[in-house]
Amino acid sequence: MPTVPKSLFWSRTDTAGSEHVVLDDRQGLSARGVLLAVDPIPYTCRYQLTVGADWAVSRLEAEAEGAGWARSVRLERTGDGWRVRTGEEGDLDAALVATGHPPAGLPGTDEPDRLAEALDVDLSGSPLFNTLPIRRIGLGRAPADQARQVTVAWVLLPGLAVLPADQVYTSLGPGRIRFNSDSFAADLDIDPNGFVVRYPGLAERIDPR
Repeated sequence: MPTVPKSLFWSRTDTAGSEHVVLDDRQGLSARGVLLAVDPIPYTCRYQLTVGADWAVSRLEAEAEGAGWARSVRLERTGDGWRVRTGEEGDLDAALVATGHPPAGLPGTDEPDRLAEALDVDLSGSPLFNTLPIRRIGLGRAPADQARQVTVAWVLLPGLAVLPADQVYTSLGPGRIRFNSDSFAADLDIDPNGFVVRYPGLAERIDPR
């Protein structure tokens, strides 16, 4: 049953990092969150997410920053498709190359039309965003072995590049969802409201004691 407010906290298991989000899911979803991670270089990402009553994303605003650089991206879904706006200060690519990592390229996308089929957004490293297709499709209540493919606007961190991506969500029975993207797969544990409790290889939720 949706309640307000909610405060969810995840600890990363693939690297040193965490996510904290405060949200209202009574009518769609309104969320403000912060992600922190040390890989590939230390960064903080702050985001605001707005999801309609049909659980399709209306808007995402994200800002990422680290030592000597900052980036932002705004995705807004309209009747004509997705509008993408970006900002950049400093030189993230130089910071990545200096630590032996490939450059991230520019934030956003030069081809927003490629996102036309996306109803969901996936912010990399965030367990919250898996909830969006789960709730929109109703997979938390679906019978076992029901699979649905979705197209998402995938926002990469720390660079905030935006790419279209196909993902598959499969119900495994109460509280369990299998997530597939290309060759990657993970069996997610979710709570009755569709929020991730455990994401093997990425994060585990930590509830107040």
